[in-house]
Amino acid sequence: MYVPALETKYKDEIVPALTKEFGYKTVMQVPKLQKIVLNQGVGQAIADKKLLEFGVKEMSDIAGQKAVLTYSSKDISNFKLRKNMPIGIMVTLRRDRMYEFLERLISVALPRIRDFKGISAKLDGRGNYTLGITEQIIFPEIDLDKIAKIMGLQITFVTSAKTDEEALALLKNFGLPFKTSKN
Repeated sequence: MYVPALETKYKDEIVPALTKEFGYKTVMQVPKLQKIVLNQGVGQAIADKKLLEFGVKEMSDIAGQKAVLTYSSKDISNFKLRKNMPIGIMVTLRRDRMYEFLERLISVALPRIRDFKGISAKLDGRGNYTLGITEQIIFPEIDLDKIAKIMGLQITFVTSAKTDEEALALLKNFGLPFKTSKN
């Protein structure tokens, strides 16, 4: 049976390391990565509906599973936005696909960012981390000749950690390249 490399690393290396660092009594107390959510807001889709089609295809290629549209929850007249208009795309990855995506992100996509010095170590206070990517073209699954528009996306790592410190230790052990000095 196939098991992703990062899942094996989590069980064999990360769990013992975090147990030692934080003094957990059981394996069940060790924080784990629950899901990774990819989210892309396509505000220009109000004027150009084709952007949504391209966006769904690109997000599906990046994630390895079908992306879904997100819809506006209310009317905002200044933005010509009506309730239930499609304005974004999201994908939620769990289990094997989550670990495979994380491995591709760490080893292939992040090193392709120009002038990359590491990612910010700012978490949300509940043990979750959101990484903003300004260009979707850093992913090798994207064909540069077929992109309609360069768009950014957010990648949210949802962990079971109770504190930011525990979540940061978990993500660092997975290999996310955080900035070392506080800038």
